[in-house]
Amino acid sequence: MASFWDLDAATYDQGSDHVPRSPAERAAWTAALARHLPPTPAPVLDVGAGTGFLSLTMARMGYQVTALDLSAGMLGQLKASAAGQGLDVATVQGRADQPPDGPFAAVVERHLLWTLPDPGGALAAWRRVAPEGRLVLFEGLWGRADRAEALRARARKQLRRLRGTPSGHHGHYDPGLLSHLPLAEGTTPDQVVEAVEAAGWGPARIEQLSDVAWARLLQRPVWERVLGETPHFAVTAG
Repeated sequence: MASFWDLDAATYDQGSDHVPRSPAERAAWTAALARHLPPTPAPVLDVGAGTGFLSLTMARMGYQVTALDLSAGMLGQLKASAAGQGLDVATVQGRADQPPDGPFAAVVERHLLWTLPDPGGALAAWRRVAPEGRLVLFEGLWGRADRAEALRARARKQLRRLRGTPSGHHGHYDPGLLSHLPLAEGTTPDQVVEAVEAAGWGPARIEQLSDVAWARLLQRPVWERVLGETPHFAVTAG
């Protein structure tokens, strides 16, 4: 898994869905973080930070950010971006279910749960390093999580292929690896809420990130906008 993301690091940010592409989308993500995170300058752990989109945004907002990722290549991209923007982000290479010691005031992740062999174990580990803190999960309704959205996503993918839009990925996970990932076929809101509460975070809250989807949709060509945008949602607890 680490090797896959190391190879992906050089092109990951070229993916149309991987980083914000407009000032409006950046503002929508900043608003979402501001709604759900404790006041600055709280210490925040960004798990599965990748090339650092969330880490850099939170550092810009004034948070003390620690970025955790399995991939040295991804963290290298993050560190280069932080240096170029004059931002201070601490980086730790390691597994999501083995986070650095806290305590953290919040733990944040984006589109990470599907890559974890034991999502529940990781959620419990995050609770241990943020015993009085907050959990903020940013996920999307993709894969087989919803049949109607799966059809729209397939059509969007075909349109982007015809337009030559880069995916940002160098390849696909090996089927043998996918068989060990319980959420590899998609994350439903129900699954995420149940996993959060089972891991000891207490009652979960959920909201659809309609402002993020709207800001993204404004950037799409007209023929792609009719197919809508992948719904994103935030699940919070603590």
